[in-house]
Amino acid sequence: MFVIFYISMLAETNRHPFDLPEAEAELVSGYNVEYSAMTFALFFLGEYANMLLMSAFSAILFLGGWLPLVNIFPLNYMPGSFWFSLKLILGVIFFIITRATLPRYRYDQLMHIGWKCFLPLSLGYLVFSVGILISFNGLPN
Repeated sequence: MFVIFYISMLAETNRHPFDLPEAEAELVSGYNVEYSAMTFALFFLGEYANMLLMSAFSAILFLGGWLPLVNIFPLNYMPGSFWFSLKLILGVIFFIITRATLPRYRYDQLMHIGWKCFLPLSLGYLVFSVGILISFNGLPN
């Protein structure tokens, strides 16, 4: 689910390799050519705030939130805000590395990933999780 969430996170934020709205009008520097000055700045500020929000979601849901990465004695005394910020920065670095390494997808490839790969995997994981819960008569202790 971690991998599915990260790839879906890239697609939801319209970042590379899923920046399909920008790819349509790339001859004149993308769809944002109509904006100038403060509207342009606010538009991109919103996109980067969305990157931070999705990185925060991934840090909370999958990486343990504010808890330390490893249980080493001196590192346990670091505050939770340090660990959360570190995981948030790792999420943003993931966005940057992805933009630098992957080619752009086409619409048909995005639809194939979503409908033929992620939907069956997600439903299969749901059935697997429900099967585990039923076999243990509810939530395991």
